[in-house]
Amino acid sequence: MPTDGPVGIHDLTFRTAGLVLPHTELARHTGACVTKYHQGIGQQAMSIPATDEDIVTMAAEAAAALMERHGADRLRTLLFATETGIDQSKAAGVYVHQLLGLGPHMRVVELKQACYGATAALQLATALVRRDPGQHVLVLASDVARYDLDSPGEATQGAAAAAMLIAADPALVTIHPTSGLYTHDVMDFWRPNYRATALVDGKKSLAAYLQALRGAWRDYRHRGGLDVAQLHTVCYHQPFTRMAHKAHAQLLQEAEVPATAAEIARALAPTTSYNELVGNSYTASLYLALAALLDSDQQLDGRSVGFFSYGSGSVAEFFSGTVRTGYRHLLRTEEHLEAVQRRYPIDYDTYRRLHRMHRLPRQELPVNGAQHDLPHGVSGRYRLAGFHEHQRIYECVSPPPLFPQP
Repeated sequence: MPTDGPVGIHDLTFRTAGLVLPHTELARHTGACVTKYHQGIGQQAMSIPATDEDIVTMAAEAAAALMERHGADRLRTLLFATETGIDQSKAAGVYVHQLLGLGPHMRVVELKQACYGATAALQLATALVRRDPGQHVLVLASDVARYDLDSPGEATQGAAAAAMLIAADPALVTIHPTSGLYTHDVMDFWRPNYRATALVDGKKSLAAYLQALRGAWRDYRHRGGLDVAQLHTVCYHQPFTRMAHKAHAQLLQEAEVPATAAEIARALAPTTSYNELVGNSYTASLYLALAALLDSDQQLDGRSVGFFSYGSGSVAEFFSGTVRTGYRHLLRTEEHLEAVQRRYPIDYDTYRRLHRMHRLPRQELPVNGAQHDLPHGVSGRYRLAGFHEHQRIYECVSPPPLFPQP
């Protein structure tokens, strides 16, 4: 029977790529002052995928952690959100399904709308659970943010995957049913099929983000959403962490709430700690902000939190949720810190070589169906082993876990 009870995020984790380029190393070779990165855009480092890492391997690593804790016997749906998809037809989640050894009686779908896609997946998941509260839905958001070398967006690159288990009576965050929506056709950021890197108009994208925030917030309030004073803080999509500061200042101005830059910084600091080390992770970015907030030393039991999700092009949503009492016993703080700290630092020349290699399909990797084996580079459980007959070949480096099947 459908439920009117609480539905939301029962568990949440993230994983990132195995390599890292610190912005201190980037600054040494670009000639920029490192404060431009550390303070100007609020970034410390960016995760870089090894040759055998991609959105599937990162998502599988994150999803496996959820399945190991909860099993898969109630799992009926896997929703995979990404804007760096690997196939025009096949959902990346099907590869994850196989790597995890999940049962056949499931739906698996890929969603796309720039960085907003994971929020669309979250809302679809909550609707499915409300209809059938006995089931769980696995939401995966996985992306690699890659821009042209020596471009203005280069310093905001990154890679990560977030995994969320959506359930009735959730342990972490109840998602409120009210949300504010906003869509506007604007060419602020896009990536045509024939390009491996995105095109972006920085000034237009900043303006479009803030316009979408105003529009989504007004719709949220019009539909009975909480007032700013009722929100402990807001988690924002963070293409770079200073963007969250600009957004919060705009939101407070819209709500006619005066605040200093220092007050805004204090409110948002708990939400930026992971993104400033990982870089932009597109669809996963907002949910890394939530992970950072939950992992902070703040006591959030019973507090309401706002969420602003933005996807260039553009689609946006403002919604809210309540952190559940006792949420801390399910946190994965040590796992998250380990995922960030275990990355292997690379130098600038290695970074540029990897950047050129990942620029499918025009560089070293084959486009004619020939067999091409990739060198072993990952430190995790799953890897992209190579290509053969136009197919991506994934493998488990260690034996896959066994989950109860639905």
